[in-house]
Amino acid sequence: MSNLNHDDLIYDWNTAGTVPPRPTAIQFDDETLRDGLQSPSARNPELSDKIRLIHLMDQLGIQTADVGLPGAGDQARHHIAKLVKEMKGLKIKANVACRTLVSDIAPVVDIAQATGEPIEVCAFIGSSPIRQFAEGWEMEKMLGLVRDSVSFAVKNGLPCMFVTEDTTRAKPEDVRALYSTAIEAGATRICVCDTCGHVTPDGVRALIGFVKEIVAESGADVGIDWHGHRDRGLGLINSLAALRAGASRVHACALGVGERAGNTEMDLLLVNLRLLGWIDNDLTHLGEYVKLAHKVIGVPLPSNYSVFGSDAFETGTGVHAAAVIKAFKKGDHWLANRVYSGVPADMVGLEQVIKIGPMSGKSNVIWYLEKRGIAATDKAVDAVLAVAKNAKGLLRDEEILAAARS
Repeated sequence: MSNLNHDDLIYDWNTAGTVPPRPTAIQFDDETLRDGLQSPSARNPELSDKIRLIHLMDQLGIQTADVGLPGAGDQARHHIAKLVKEMKGLKIKANVACRTLVSDIAPVVDIAQATGEPIEVCAFIGSSPIRQFAEGWEMEKMLGLVRDSVSFAVKNGLPCMFVTEDTTRAKPEDVRALYSTAIEAGATRICVCDTCGHVTPDGVRALIGFVKEIVAESGADVGIDWHGHRDRGLGLINSLAALRAGASRVHACALGVGERAGNTEMDLLLVNLRLLGWIDNDLTHLGEYVKLAHKVIGVPLPSNYSVFGSDAFETGTGVHAAAVIKAFKKGDHWLANRVYSGVPADMVGLEQVIKIGPMSGKSNVIWYLEKRGIAATDKAVDAVLAVAKNAKGLLRDEEILAAARS
């Protein structure tokens, strides 16, 4: 065992079957500061906090960030201009959401001219029959709005992504007409949206395949984006399916914040893509990104939230803790971070934590005390265990230390 390669310690059933080719050149669009802030529970962060989040996005290798809705008013436009200026020296670039109205896009032209930075316009319009009926829209009028707004952005030197809201409930002929019109008008990207969190992975594959045909028929070099929501709890898996099916950029928000049940979780998306080997981004700042978003936006961070919740890398169970402790004692942090975890804590800038509670054993207590320079005598260990076995949950540090010194 001493010469065993780490690769021999985990058999990966994820790659045991027929695995399709991995997607190439995956890009990310962070929607935390625009679509994410539509959450009923969200607070609009201070500009300084938005700037800190943008810098963390840049460090995580996220290519673009939606920095606001210019049509929302003067404060929104002020923040957008400041964020665009801040991004001048960064790799990450800005985009903004606009209705398919020239009046929405005109302020973006002004901001781009004032900052000297191109800003991608994300021009959106609802596409499903139910939305058309509710709004009283006719397709010919919609196509005119798409043509005029996209052309206006392009003529003013702004890259344009055309977005169809509620694409996953739209008729194929309407999807084709809307995207074809936008591409003819000069859109360089088109975005497929599961606005109401309706679609399943099978639906994602069918829809992205259909949209790829539209792009191929156009003969234009147009990228495909995916924007998903979590109403059915499928946001993350649908985003992975979209990338596998041919989308090249995926939208997501920190902690899945967003309207109703929220958007795809950017943090969990990055973790999963890294574990799949589809990206090699440095994620050591991902924990900081999550905690900052939680603090300044007010989105909940449940204790059992995957990877970043307080329970994710903690264990008070004797058998589990013993395995982690044995790995640490071997001096093998790679092993310690994987022996009882499907996600390596150090990959995201976190660490394994051993706690003490009703299900703990002696190894938990000995490890805990020795880590703090306290002699793990039989008396001290037994005293801590006696308190732990009668507790209703994990002990606080002060309870453990008081018992050990009694």
